[in-house]
Amino acid sequence: MTRTRVLMDHDGGVDDYLALLLLLTMDHVDVLGVVVTPADCYIEPAVSVTRKILDLVGRHDVPVAESTVRGLNPFPPIFRRDAFCIDKIPILNEREELLTRRVPETGQAFMASALRAAPEPMTLLVTGPLTTVAAALDIDPRIEGNIREIVWMGGALNVPGNVQTAFESGQDGSAEWNVYWDPIAADRIWKTAIPITLCPLDITNLVPVTQAFLRRLSRQRRYPLSDLAGTCYALAGHQDYFAWDVLTTSYVGKPEMFTLRAWETEIVTTGPSQGRTRVVPGGRPVRALDQVDLEQFYGYLFSQWSR
Repeated sequence: MTRTRVLMDHDGGVDDYLALLLLLTMDHVDVLGVVVTPADCYIEPAVSVTRKILDLVGRHDVPVAESTVRGLNPFPPIFRRDAFCIDKIPILNEREELLTRRVPETGQAFMASALRAAPEPMTLLVTGPLTTVAAALDIDPRIEGNIREIVWMGGALNVPGNVQTAFESGQDGSAEWNVYWDPIAADRIWKTAIPITLCPLDITNLVPVTQAFLRRLSRQRRYPLSDLAGTCYALAGHQDYFAWDVLTTSYVGKPEMFTLRAWETEIVTTGPSQGRTRVVPGGRPVRALDQVDLEQFYGYLFSQWSR
């Protein structure tokens, strides 16, 4: 199998950690680094959790970098505080000292330097906003040619968004959170020639984290990764939780589970639809994950997390 070189950029939500956990089980993937963007998290515990996960799976050779970017529309604190809870899970705290190193440079500078030094184009797996990627391109526009594609969990094409008016008054409900946090950065990436593979809410709505899924996961809790995944889902505390970032990441591991569809799109940067990913004729071409074999997908998670 052809090896895939991946640089991951996540934003510290519960599903981001599980996406990292899944990525690290893929035998054909070389994870070259992890950047944590301070969006759906508080950054210090989010960086700590990331390092602890890498230690847990014996991948302390993978460097971790902290992005210092800021978005326009912060995530609600009730979402962001999950990072503190995950950081205290017992299985992540068996070591007294962490082996995985935290690089001294900012996440955006690390991303720029890693891409600049890459001997061949690499995949960016982004499960949070695109702000750090945009900042890295501002540091060195030449790195655009070293990005093979961006695989991004973001957007809602033909379904409602998930930015609730209960949290954000004045919104019309069309935006997805990873776009809404910084639509200017998303629009910046839309203006590049980088190939984009989008995992929008249209498909993530098909993969809820159900009680049946959690029961099956609990039956294999003797495996450390399944135990950690089940505990993370339990701590998430949301009534309606979906495998947003995990589904996105599974495309990197097993793309044959998916069918894709091409769309022409634009990012809305102002007004009540700010953060919307709108389908428009003549817009920026993207590929979007359209359908997934659900039996294969859930089976893939159980298999990878039973290692």
